[in-house]
Amino acid sequence: MPDDAISRSVRSEPAETTRPKRTRAAKAVIPAAGLATRFLPATKAVPKELLPVVDRPVLQYIVEEAAAAGIRDILLVTGRGKTSMVEHFDRQPYLESRLEAKGDLERLAAVRRPAELAEIYACRQGEPLGLGHAVSYGESHVGQEPFVVMLGDEFLREDQPLLPAMLDLQERTGGIVLALIEVDWTETKRYGIASVSPAPELREAIGSPPGLGEVYQVTGLVEKPSREDSPSNLAVVGRYVLPPEIFGAIRRIGPGAGGEIQLTDAMALLLSEGMPVHGIVYRGERFDTGLPLGYLQAVVQVAARRPDLGPAFRAWLADYVKNELSNSEFATSGAGEGH
Repeated sequence: MPDDAISRSVRSEPAETTRPKRTRAAKAVIPAAGLATRFLPATKAVPKELLPVVDRPVLQYIVEEAAAAGIRDILLVTGRGKTSMVEHFDRQPYLESRLEAKGDLERLAAVRRPAELAEIYACRQGEPLGLGHAVSYGESHVGQEPFVVMLGDEFLREDQPLLPAMLDLQERTGGIVLALIEVDWTETKRYGIASVSPAPELREAIGSPPGLGEVYQVTGLVEKPSREDSPSNLAVVGRYVLPPEIFGAIRRIGPGAGGEIQLTDAMALLLSEGMPVHGIVYRGERFDTGLPLGYLQAVVQVAARRPDLGPAFRAWLADYVKNELSNSEFATSGAGEGH
């Protein structure tokens, strides 16, 4: 297990050495050490997690999601050249003083907000060797408590949260709780896929928040199966509530799909040993910025919904689609793109 040196980025006082035993997860780990080669050359110097969706970086949306669910202790697992991710959540006294002097209180509040969301810590993953390997860097930080893993390239609509229900369910059942989405059967090779059985009594227990679908007991997990070998079309996506036993399981597995240490394989090992695993199907709006097309879609969708930008942007977009994208140049050159 890596001997990570965890740095506190927002406040300078030392971290607590002992913490009370909790049954509800109160910390999050965000793996964010990837190279983001699909976005080169933009990500040569700027981390993909800091690419803006309108006027906030992707990573801020994710931290805001965690904070809204009561998670105020967050560990960023970073890589070489990604220190700016931590700096985004630090204070900027000079910039703040300039905005205050100008009386620009709206932008001043926006600049201060990232530092007020949560306690941000960071450790460096020397080499990205898979999601399981990245999660293992959180062991000394989370200790013997359940914790949340949030992938650094996707976020959800603010008014359709999933994390509170996942935390409630894990507090009730223990073990592992996963976020699931339905994907096209041709797309199963891109995801970890769950085999499931219904758990209607648990669905009733979490109520009826918007965006939530069925609750399942997960009976099996397989990483990136072909369509023919896939047990379902329910894909595991970037929100997990995990018990501390996951770290021992990561140590016991070998390289999996792609030659990497896969979190799915570690969870499957715990499942085979009797640990309860449940999943909640998410039917709300999810923004996956891991690919350029998904990133562009997220920018358009978020901008169109903004009360300050939306009306003018939607009008421009409708006019652009009607008058520009219908001409022969776009119709010809755009055929087949984005797939």
